[in-house]
Amino acid sequence: MTYRGRFAPSPTGPLHYGSLVSALASWLDARAHRGAWLVRVEDIDGPRTVPGAAEDILATLERFGMLADEKPVWQSQRIARYEQVLEQLKSTGLVYPCGCTRKEIADSLLHAHARNTTLAYPGTCRAGLNGKPARAWRLRVPDGDAAVISFEDRWQGKQTQDLATEVGDFVLKRADGQWAYQLAVVVDDADAGITHIVRGADLMDSTARQIYLQRCLGVRTPQYLHVPVVTNDHGEKLSKQNGATALDSDKPLEALSAAARHLGLDLAGEAHTTLDRFYAAATSAWAKRMGINF
Repeated sequence: MTYRGRFAPSPTGPLHYGSLVSALASWLDARAHRGAWLVRVEDIDGPRTVPGAAEDILATLERFGMLADEKPVWQSQRIARYEQVLEQLKSTGLVYPCGCTRKEIADSLLHAHARNTTLAYPGTCRAGLNGKPARAWRLRVPDGDAAVISFEDRWQGKQTQDLATEVGDFVLKRADGQWAYQLAVVVDDADAGITHIVRGADLMDSTARQIYLQRCLGVRTPQYLHVPVVTNDHGEKLSKQNGATALDSDKPLEALSAAARHLGLDLAGEAHTTLDRFYAAATSAWAKRMGINF
């Protein structure tokens, strides 16, 4: 199997330190496996996309010495592909239209909580819309043992999630017409032949849903690795929404060295003198840490 990994930033602002950690981890894992490293711009969430941010992110990655081995892919150019996959799922009966508003779902969950039952989507529209207009499209999840998805994370160890009780039927296309992350990422990874996914642990909760959708589509499940997220002084995930600042492109080694430390990589002093020396030392250290025969 030829290794193919990727980094998939959302252009909601410039690249910041938290995203750099994920980018570096995915880059090092690809290089330690002597594989390909791809970049995908996840720009299908129109309301959150900032004009020019994608180009700025790609330029920053280049300035930091992380060049994709293939031409970057833009999700906004793949809408027809997502439509095709949704139609495929419709033909199998695995998806259904949902007419619930957010308030209706919240009310249903509130009543469910009062009965000490599941907080997952209660399946209100599973049997039909009952006169309500279709708003979103949901993927039907199984019940019982078939709903339990387990996988071995290369960093975090064994993970298990019961889709029926913890998630419920989840959205593939939103009420506002935007494509859900779960569908887009699964289709993109499958079409690109991605074999290994390295990303932040904040996305761990999505993995079981993505594995189930991969099974529904009959595509291969990649190996997963979720690195610890970077947090701010309040213990919150560092993000553009809570004040994460853009990286200083004039000081790439400083930021890269900090990212390596966050990943538990102990690099010698000379590794911090040039980008070539940094990446050589960091790749070797990553391979040793992850047990890769480099």
